[in-house]
Amino acid sequence: MAEAWLVVGLGNPGPRYASTRHNVGQMVIDELAARRSEVLRAHRAQARVAETWLRPGGVKVVLAKPNSFMNLSGGPVSSLAQFYAIPAERVIVVHDELDIPFDSIKLKVGGGHGGHNGVRDVAKALGTPEFTRVRVGVGRPPGRQDPADWVLEPFGAVERKELPLVLADAADAVELLVGEGLLAAQQRFHAPRE
Repeated sequence: MAEAWLVVGLGNPGPRYASTRHNVGQMVIDELAARRSEVLRAHRAQARVAETWLRPGGVKVVLAKPNSFMNLSGGPVSSLAQFYAIPAERVIVVHDELDIPFDSIKLKVGGGHGGHNGVRDVAKALGTPEFTRVRVGVGRPPGRQDPADWVLEPFGAVERKELPLVLADAADAVELLVGEGLLAAQQRFHAPRE
């Protein structure tokens, strides 16, 4: 398992939250699993997990969706990292990001949590912020709407039309990150769209 990666999509459990902006990380995990015809199954680390490969003979990847609420994501992530003996530098957390426009993907390693309680809890549980983040832009709410309410709402009608492309881009970003490294993924996804 020396080369394995853990890819975790953050979100909240249950149908009430399934289509909300805050669950876009889990939607990306669903996209990655669907590309490989994998089904996520219950794991004792309070998560649903699929063990797979990006390509035959390639690097093993553990796809995971915590069963906990967003603010308690760290426990399941830490437990999975320990169970699979995967160090923090090969943990990828996919999550929603208010400070990035909808339909944009940004990648980084380490840094602060930017007020994202799921990322904060993962950093605390892992004992380090030095894990990779695939940040899926959901944009800021219009007017004076509370950001906490915004992320717990479903995507709007216009966004829903674009969402499959955004999820595909984020899944591509994860695959490129694992296959070719952070710089290659940043060069592709941080460049302005043509």
